Amino acid sequence: MSNSRRGLTARQPLGPKRGRADLKHLRAMTEAEIRRTAPPELANLPRDFWKDAKIVLPSRKEVVTMRLDADLLAWFRQQRGYQTRINAILRSYMKAHESDAHPT
Repeated sequence: MSNSRRGLTARQPLGPKRGRADLKHLRAMTEAEIRRTAPPELANLPRDFWKDAKIVLPSRKEVVTMRLDADLLAWFRQQRGYQTRINAILRSYMKAHESDAHPT
């Protein structure tokens, strides 16, 4: 059965029009052009702003099957990245309850 017969649609590829940088265009820009077109909130960053920055790689995700209430899932699916949001909410809950006694 084809995806269109199942009611599924092909995902649109992400590109510059969907919130991604046009890296080819960016590489061709001079430092002055980049500074001139940067968002205003980045204009006054001190030169050493990134000095102590550390790269944090995302942790490996596990594929799981969960049963969720239909209305709950529909609410999350209203925006892109709903799985990432669910993960962040569960992580926040976990951190808030780290000191709780763990069942044995």
